[in-house]
Amino acid sequence: MAVLTEAERAGLWERAMREGSAERESLPLTKAELRAAIDASDQWIEQSAVAFNQALPAAARGALTARQKARVFLLVARRRFEREV
Repeated sequence: MAVLTEAERAGLWERAMREGSAERESLPLTKAELRAAIDASDQWIEQSAVAFNQALPAAARGALTARQKARVFLLVARRRFEREV
């Protein structure tokens, strides 16, 4: 999967600010710092994709599409976050 476009990153930045306001969860970052965090997260995902794919068992690595692998990753990440809240 390719890195996000500039417009997609900007959209996520706006969404993060909007959701933070809606949840009354103040983000302790400036707008520029939040945008830098989004950019860095996207870049980390791009750089880590090969390592994530290699970490999967061979059956999953060979059978799942990139979208399905991403969904597995998101399910695990979301559960880990929810457990900590």
